[in-house]
Amino acid sequence: MKPLAILHLAANRWWTGSADPVIQLVTGLRARGHRVLLGIIPGDRFEAKAREAGIEVVDGLRLDARPGPRTLARATLRLRAIIRDEGVDVVHTHHSHDHWLAVLARPRRAGGGRPPVVRTFHNLRAVKRDRLAASLYRRTGAAFAVSRQIEARCVEAGIPSERVFWIPGAVDLTRFTADADPSPIREEFKLGDAPVVVSVARLATNRGHELLLSGFRLLVRRLPRARLLLVGKGETRGRLEQLVADLELEQHVIFTGYRDRDLPLVLAAADCFALMAAGSDDSCRAALEAMAAGRPVIARKVGALPETILHGETGLLVDDDHPETVAQALGEILADPGRGRAMGTAARARAESDFSADRSVQTVERVYQDLW
Repeated sequence: MKPLAILHLAANRWWTGSADPVIQLVTGLRARGHRVLLGIIPGDRFEAKAREAGIEVVDGLRLDARPGPRTLARATLRLRAIIRDEGVDVVHTHHSHDHWLAVLARPRRAGGGRPPVVRTFHNLRAVKRDRLAASLYRRTGAAFAVSRQIEARCVEAGIPSERVFWIPGAVDLTRFTADADPSPIREEFKLGDAPVVVSVARLATNRGHELLLSGFRLLVRRLPRARLLLVGKGETRGRLEQLVADLELEQHVIFTGYRDRDLPLVLAAADCFALMAAGSDDSCRAALEAMAAGRPVIARKVGALPETILHGETGLLVDDDHPETVAQALGEILADPGRGRAMGTAARARAESDFSADRSVQTVERVYQDLW
């Protein structure tokens, strides 16, 4: 297809939620010959990661979600100038604020009409079902949903089904591999040959750590050598550390802190991976990375996890929020290492077949082409 000039907007500064999916999509589109610009909130890891990937980050664009009237007006004028001066063919938005901004700012082209605006919905709560949202969606060329649940909600919100497209999450299959060396992490945390559960999630409310810890406490009664690595940082760490002490799990639970460069090695040290909540992006990147690392995943049926994890083949899905159910699922994997390895192998194969970055990029590119 004709190479396009594409502007992605993501009103985000953190290395969480939309950040990694956006960088993967932008990188994939660039590899297919398109010129892609990225507008984000600067000053944190999202910007650093984007520049590290060689992505052209737009300067001077304010995407703060709660600006005053003057700031909003300046942002609208700046965005309009960028779209006009860079000859942008498609504006791809990722959050409600930048979605509205793009619709308001896009200028008329010389030949008539305006550049189409599309939107990726990264979580279910982002899909609004009110009159204001309906007005926005009418002016939106296409919607991308990272889960089937979001896809259905988009249609319920009034977006015609022929303009809603499912794009499952994607994972870097070259960074996360099944043959990474677990020994550095096992040595760092003195794990020996203990059965290990790893969970990667921001230490924040509603991330399911309490449920996981309660279930793990029951598991330890059955497998006293088991260890749990909680990977991440966040505002609830102190409270979770107190909970670990209250549950008498200090010898079994390790807070690793935030891991980035060596995250593939952390996953390699796991016998299984656990995720009890979807977080800010329903595609659940952490679970996809664990699958790519060849690890079975124990997960609750939230976000895209029910369509990502094949129950009994690549991991186990937990139907409820009872600690006993979580403990049973963890125990099934850890007590049968052969079964866990087989699930991990199947998980890697599924990541390769269904969750490569190329698959999502091709879907998005095809929609761009149809709109153009």
